[in-house]
Amino acid sequence: MNAHAKVPRPPLNGVDTPALLNTIGVVAGQPDLAKFRFKAENEWIAGTHSRSALYSFYGAGGDQAHKATFTAEGDHPAVLCGADNAPTPVEWLLHALATCITAGIGNIAAARGVKLTKVRSKIEGNIDLRGILGISDEVRNGFQNIRADFEIEGDAPPETLRKIVEQSRSRSAVFDVLTNGVPVTVSVKAA
Repeated sequence: MNAHAKVPRPPLNGVDTPALLNTIGVVAGQPDLAKFRFKAENEWIAGTHSRSALYSFYGAGGDQAHKATFTAEGDHPAVLCGADNAPTPVEWLLHALATCITAGIGNIAAARGVKLTKVRSKIEGNIDLRGILGISDEVRNGFQNIRADFEIEGDAPPETLRKIVEQSRSRSAVFDVLTNGVPVTVSVKAA
């Protein structure tokens, strides 16, 4: 047996580690497979309440479908003149950041052979509604700042666990969009 041969990583933390590492290798050799386009289709229900459907995306060289259509609703709480049928859109943004970084933590820990026993996060964003309500042009509409606190436990030293979170943060698509911005175009078909 070759003493220098790499031992394949087994599945860990619910992550199919061999498939993850194989995917990274394949995409590294075929960059066009890395081009993805995700989408959400939304429809107004009533008041401030609407529902999005997420069922397909483009990636890995072709159209892909989720195993089921996922729906997500958004609304405003009563204090903001909504019916509170669902989280607010900005709460979905916090959810997106939490789930993106957490997914990365799961993958990175598995690739490093670290067994996780706990990953929890609390994401908070401060917002001044004077911007959204048009009361002040000097107040931005969105969050003024966002704070993410992570707790992580596993069979690695604390410093290694901190590095896993940091690597996930640095590779997070949602963190990138939030901190670097992204061009957004809006078109309207009115009848």
